[in-house]
Amino acid sequence: MSKPQFASTGDMGEKNVSFDRIGEGLYAYTAEGDPNSGIIEGDDCCMVIDAQATPVMAQDVIKRVKTVTDKPIRYVVLSHYHAVRVLGASGYPDAQIICSDAAREMIIERGQQDMDSEIGRFPRLFQAVESVPGLTWPTITFPDKMTVWLGKREVRLQHIGRAHTAGDIIAHVPDADVVFSGDLVEYHSACYCGDAHFTDWPTTLDNLAAFKARALVPGRGAPLTDAKQVNDGIAMTRDFLSTLYGSVQDSVKKNYTLKQAFDACKAVMDPKFGKFAIYEHCMPFNVSRAYDEAKGTAWPVIWTAERDREMWAALQG
Repeated sequence: MSKPQFASTGDMGEKNVSFDRIGEGLYAYTAEGDPNSGIIEGDDCCMVIDAQATPVMAQDVIKRVKTVTDKPIRYVVLSHYHAVRVLGASGYPDAQIICSDAAREMIIERGQQDMDSEIGRFPRLFQAVESVPGLTWPTITFPDKMTVWLGKREVRLQHIGRAHTAGDIIAHVPDADVVFSGDLVEYHSACYCGDAHFTDWPTTLDNLAAFKARALVPGRGAPLTDAKQVNDGIAMTRDFLSTLYGSVQDSVKKNYTLKQAFDACKAVMDPKFGKFAIYEHCMPFNVSRAYDEAKGTAWPVIWTAERDREMWAALQG
């Protein structure tokens, strides 16, 4: 059996982009398991949820927005700090950039390392990476909750708990019962857990389920367009996380090495989730973080380009 290529360096094929209407003035920009963006159209302006990885890639989102409205994009909301979500923000020069206080603190702490790390992992996703002027800094932040009015349309931004990162937020559009969840939920795509808080994430999913959304746009995967699909997406994410962390916790109790824990986890995860988008990419990072947390490391260790390669060689080499 051939060894997996590092992260997503072998994933260079074009993805088909979909731009789906999920409610009145609400759209999901998705691409077969690549990072999603969301669009909320108000009376006088629009909001984009997650900026894409480069300003050149953001132009495709902007082009599709122009097919449905001539209202300007005045806000870009960052669901969290990861480079693949935020480095395209300079493609929206007239927009306010919004994220949580915690996400901004993580940019300060580890933004440059994350940028270097993710560019090395995802060459296809960072098209025209030379167009990125540097780290993305928000112009507005908030601790837990913030309401933005797009004319008469209310958008509620909220940090509902630690999960994919410590600073994740959702965008809730109450007049349509629609939620944009960022990477709190993935649909037929692996959760990336390299910066996760495994013991918090299930409770955060409970908080998300309490919204009883009619539709939900996940971080990756197709939009969930009815209540059953929303529940299925949350349940699928929960199952992925509990299966993974449960396996690693068991390995730690048995005093397994990280490599042994990785092999044991793959044995239980592959049959259920092996066909999910970016699964092989995520698993070494996921097990490494789960192993750390199960052994008592509460705050995720910073990933660097060098650490990425060392870890991959140890687990997949």
